[in-house]
Amino acid sequence: MDKNKKWYDYLWVYSIIYFALGFFNILFAWLGMIDFLLPLVIAIFGGNKAFCNRLCGRGQLFTVLGRKLNKKGKYRNTPSWMYSKAFRYGFLIFFLTMFSNMVFQTYLVFSGTDNLKEAIKLFWTIRLPWGWTYNQGLVPDWVAQFSFGFYSLMLTSLLIGLIVMVLYKPRTWCSFCPMGTMTQTICKLKNADKDETNP
Repeated sequence: MDKNKKWYDYLWVYSIIYFALGFFNILFAWLGMIDFLLPLVIAIFGGNKAFCNRLCGRGQLFTVLGRKLNKKGKYRNTPSWMYSKAFRYGFLIFFLTMFSNMVFQTYLVFSGTDNLKEAIKLFWTIRLPWGWTYNQGLVPDWVAQFSFGFYSLMLTSLLIGLIVMVLYKPRTWCSFCPMGTMTQTICKLKNADKDETNP
């Protein structure tokens, strides 16, 4: 182990463990809420992007894999449109729409309007049967439905990140990551408030 590295430099291992656990038991998908809530908490109360810069296991995973695949270190530049404001916020809106739809599907199961769907949707369209990961009745159906939906979101974003990692720089995903866009916006708003209160 490199003595110069900190404990948080190895959080890419957590990212692998998360997807592996979800593959065998979908209920572990709930652990992904850490990656969803912690960046927002740090941005709101800390006013910085410490999560993105240090604690994001997925970003670290892209760095590790990208360097392994391209040992010469020669990467194609990330297209400028990928980190443009229009694309980043457009992707954020799309992501939040898909997240809201997932929450709505969970509500339908919770209310008894719809039945549990034991499937993963890749890229929001490709439906894969995933029934082996859950024994019905173990938890309320809505809890399992959220798990399937959230794991679908996490797995899809991972695959998008891997695709752009191969095509461009390792952490290209980070340039338009929805969580990164949200935390950046929060930090800008907080810093703007500080500037107004401390002229």
